[in-house]
Amino acid sequence: MRHPDPPASAAAVTVELDRASVEIDGRTIIAPTTLTLTERRIGIIGANGSGKSTFARLLNGLIVPSSGTVRVGGLDTAKEAARVRRMVGFVFQNPDNQIVFPIVAEDMAFGLKNSGLPKAEIPARVAAELSRLGIGHLAERASHSLSGGEKQLAALAAVLVMRPRLVVFDEPTTLLDLRNRNRIRAVIDALAESALVVTHDLDLVQSFERVLVIEDGRIAADDAPAAAIAWYRERAA
Repeated sequence: MRHPDPPASAAAVTVELDRASVEIDGRTIIAPTTLTLTERRIGIIGANGSGKSTFARLLNGLIVPSSGTVRVGGLDTAKEAARVRRMVGFVFQNPDNQIVFPIVAEDMAFGLKNSGLPKAEIPARVAAELSRLGIGHLAERASHSLSGGEKQLAALAAVLVMRPRLVVFDEPTTLLDLRNRNRIRAVIDALAESALVVTHDLDLVQSFERVLVIEDGRIAADDAPAAAIAWYRERAA
């Protein structure tokens, strides 16, 4: 099924958690949480092991709640996972975990082929997404030969080419040097799609609309960036 191009200022996707929790091997990773997210730029911060990545994975069905419900755009992630994943793209911390094919353009084309897009339209769609991110020159490059920043952009291109409405990033700048961190920040800022970013890079979320601090599997703070970051800095000191 074809998906329309996202408009320049696409409406945010509403995410609703209703007493959603995650338990693994008898241990509570995410405590029962009721929350509604409607902003286009949301940051998730917190210490290692606090539950940030698990929370992010709840939003596209990579993890389903042990109890309660998670709805994205009105869709239950446990019952309508395939539709949710078409709506929500996920960019992993390590791009090697999601790049499948050895050539960048081939990797991007893979998902489009499975989506039923006419074969003749795939090259133009891939080229347009690469151009949008300023990496058209990487189309025929071998994925393993790319720099860390180029790999992260190639992985993002493979997500964006599927036309998601929400993109979830799990630590997108952790493995990058300063130059490439700044490049990824600029790309996220420019996205038409909604973005939820899990990160230790506090500078990355300073311009966002809302920042959540997760502590021991609970939403410990939920505020505008300046207030949430200040709360976190004080607790982490």
